[in-house]
Amino acid sequence: MNPSSDTLKYAPTHEWVRVETDAVVAVGISAFAQAQLGDVVFLQLPEPGRSVQAGEAVATVESVKTASDIHSPLSGKIIEVNIGLTEAPETVNEQPYAAWLFRLAASDADTELAGLLDEAAYQDLTRD
Repeated sequence: MNPSSDTLKYAPTHEWVRVETDAVVAVGISAFAQAQLGDVVFLQLPEPGRSVQAGEAVATVESVKTASDIHSPLSGKIIEVNIGLTEAPETVNEQPYAAWLFRLAASDADTELAGLLDEAAYQDLTRD
């Protein structure tokens, strides 16, 4: 499932952001990132309640190929993690746009979202 281009924003570090309310966003990894990683076998998710800055490494994804940091695309507070993914990390392989990793209450969503990439810009970034 690839969402419509107007529903997601992307960080250059390959995380996607979906706005759920004015200040709450869901964050996951792009299909491009998943393909580069290979089969995801383990996720270390952030602790709810943790305050983070945009660009800060907050989680780790381990695949059969490598381990990779996941960065928070926005500043704010982690309000929820997708615990189900720790038990079934393969969901990220099968549905990267449905498999959100964490939800964040963004401290300055409008400003920081404006600095992220739209679908076309992200496609340009990931083209060989």
